[in-house]
Amino acid sequence: MNIIKQPLGHQTATTSWRVVDIVIAAVIAVCSGVIFWAWNSTHHIFDGLFLAFPPATSLVSGMWLFPAVLGALIIRKPGAAIFCEMVAAAVSMLMGSEFGWTVLAAGLVQGAGAEIVFAAFRYRKFNLPVALLAGAGTGLFGGINDAYIFRYFPEYTDSMLVVYVVCMSISGIVIAGLLSFLATRALANTGALSALGSRKAASESVFG
Repeated sequence: MNIIKQPLGHQTATTSWRVVDIVIAAVIAVCSGVIFWAWNSTHHIFDGLFLAFPPATSLVSGMWLFPAVLGALIIRKPGAAIFCEMVAAAVSMLMGSEFGWTVLAAGLVQGAGAEIVFAAFRYRKFNLPVALLAGAGTGLFGGINDAYIFRYFPEYTDSMLVVYVVCMSISGIVIAGLLSFLATRALANTGALSALGSRKAASESVFG
């Protein structure tokens, strides 16, 4: 990534990363990694809700997807989704993840799912529909990775695997997409994003 040193209050129309972009993206990713670590230790408490149909457990998988969308909505530069998701995954691995090294590969795939959506809009649109699509993208990629690449569920039938992927996509839309969009607007409203391209997110059109 190209780095441009500029005063914090100055915004650039280029897609090059500035020092402030890297710092804030790193903060988002590290904090998300800590949340990942905590979620790794607690998500099983919800397993009882899905005993009748285990593939539906992926409805809560959005908690492992949100950094990709949140990071892209806040930083608004190419690579932000992959960067935040992968660094968050690395932090959770270093802190102790039940999934071991595979979280790095998962982070890359999940981040790519969101990154492709933002790239499709040339990193110029960050409204609610785009956030929801990015959430769906990271969920879809993550679900395919779990079900068909890493094959975490050899006991599932073909139809169960499809439902798993669909449920993870839905989780991505709601948790990674909608909640990240709302969080970005809330942060912008506090002035915390004043050095970034997302500083006016709170006043931007939801659908424009």
